[in-house]
Amino acid sequence: MSAPKLYLFDIEGTVAPVSFVTETLFPYARKHCEEFLWQVVPEIGNVELGDNPEGTIFMDMMLLALENRRETDPGAPRILPPEAANQGAVSMSPAKGIPRIVEYIYWLMDQDRKSTALKSLQGKIWKAGYERGELKSVLFDDVPGAFARWSKEAGIAIYSSGSAEAQVLFFRHSNVGDLTPMISGYFDTRIGPKQASASYVAIAQQMNVAPEDVLFFSDVVSELDAARAAGCGTRLMVRPGNAPVADFGAHAAIQSLGPDSLF
Repeated sequence: MSAPKLYLFDIEGTVAPVSFVTETLFPYARKHCEEFLWQVVPEIGNVELGDNPEGTIFMDMMLLALENRRETDPGAPRILPPEAANQGAVSMSPAKGIPRIVEYIYWLMDQDRKSTALKSLQGKIWKAGYERGELKSVLFDDVPGAFARWSKEAGIAIYSSGSAEAQVLFFRHSNVGDLTPMISGYFDTRIGPKQASASYVAIAQQMNVAPEDVLFFSDVVSELDAARAAGCGTRLMVRPGNAPVADFGAHAAIQSLGPDSLF
């Protein structure tokens, strides 16, 4: 392909080690989840909806409850009792509601579900951790140099299952400094699933480029397949700690983002 107009990056296994996400971020969110909900939403009935911390967290919780009501897996814990499944809005005290929501959150984490509401809530928990200095994201050493080179000639954007808000925090509070000035777009599953070609078309439209001018980097072949079906260029990242890939498909594989790695 010709020189891209947009470099689009996954995070886990692409610009950051899988181990940082699985061994630091996810356990941190799990450890602080219930405490976080009780601190910010002490009385659910008194929360005002809107663009405020308590209101957005309350909305995450309500979306989780709605998702749980639609859950088809018989092994999933239930937030509402079975007799309430066919009722409309059901009030629940924080003493009962928060522990049930937390149990469902733990189950979603164990299933590695790409729940938008879960990812939004995790991002808020991580935000508190970053601001307290308890978290600092870890990036591969070649990332800042690549971003610096490519941001001079094209756009750089991020597409991850983690919320867009969490992505900003991830690149602002990193071990190689603040990379957010070089990033012009952040996309999460609100744009669509990462295995759907329409998601990459939508990203290209929002970034004002054609899909064929996008180069997408990921360690997941199914995501790369979807991007290629949309017309994007692709690169399969082979990083230390990534799961082995038996079949690269139509994707060129690279081990670094060095100056000579793409063409």
